[in-house]
Amino acid sequence: MMGNIFDIQRFCVHDGPGIRTTVFVKGCPLRCLWCHNPESQKKELSIAYYENKCVLCGACVAACKQGCHSLIQTDGVTQNPPKHVFNREKCVKCGACAAACPSGALEALGRKASVDEILSEVERDKVFYKNSGGGLTVSGGEPLMQLEFLLELLKKAKEKGIHTCIETCGFATKEAIKSIVPYTDIFLFDIKETDSERHKAFTGVPFEPILENLRLIDSLGAKTVLRLPLIPEKNLRDGHLESIASLASILNGVLEINVMAYHTLGSSKYEALDMKDEMKGSEAMSKELKTECIDKLTKYLAKLGKNIPVK
Repeated sequence: MMGNIFDIQRFCVHDGPGIRTTVFVKGCPLRCLWCHNPESQKKELSIAYYENKCVLCGACVAACKQGCHSLIQTDGVTQNPPKHVFNREKCVKCGACAAACPSGALEALGRKASVDEILSEVERDKVFYKNSGGGLTVSGGEPLMQLEFLLELLKKAKEKGIHTCIETCGFATKEAIKSIVPYTDIFLFDIKETDSERHKAFTGVPFEPILENLRLIDSLGAKTVLRLPLIPEKNLRDGHLESIASLASILNGVLEINVMAYHTLGSSKYEALDMKDEMKGSEAMSKELKTECIDKLTKYLAKLGKNIPVK
């Protein structure tokens, strides 16, 4: 069983309990304005081009059989030193240019990997999982976009006694959700916005199916961590925080709530992928503002008689 992934990170400590290995899969049904992994949005391989790293050696020109790369002056006349031009419309995403690039100016983001290959990597740190209560986390993108691959990976991980987490936006069919619950120890469930119209404006999809799936997961006895990406001037508002507290208070399996402060670490990826950055110029959330949000959520929960940890 093969899947499309774009990274495997070991010794992660923010993707579920303990020390974890996080597998990032490609493909996502949402288009969040603040997405910090734009390379994960499409299921197929992506080619990033970092102009500042280009040494104008021409290796990519020789490697690309589609003629996507050229070294020209702005008027189209070949000259030395030239300018590197990447024609993405011709690109078939074979990755040959990135493989030939000696300076890292071209990077292939994504590859096919088998379940067994991934588990072999995951099992390297099994001793750390045992000592810390960690395990495997599947993130993305959206893992449920590759359901058969995800299900096989989770099943085999459980067969090997590995604790499993999924980070999901919850936008999937009910059948998909039901199929993975038996093999998922904790759902890291992202909630982008609780107002449906605002959710659709920010992500491109409505909130109702996501809310229904969260309730379904809870009704099936699964454990969840609610993860809240909070973005100033977008979804950072008291009404949203109050709605989160109300929602958490009526669910049985919520272990904790995580405030995910907006950061700008993914902004350089947009230029490298020739994608529009909707958040260009926005500032990262300060530690003080994150603390304020945590305090507000804690107070809202206390008013509802709930003692759910907020971090």
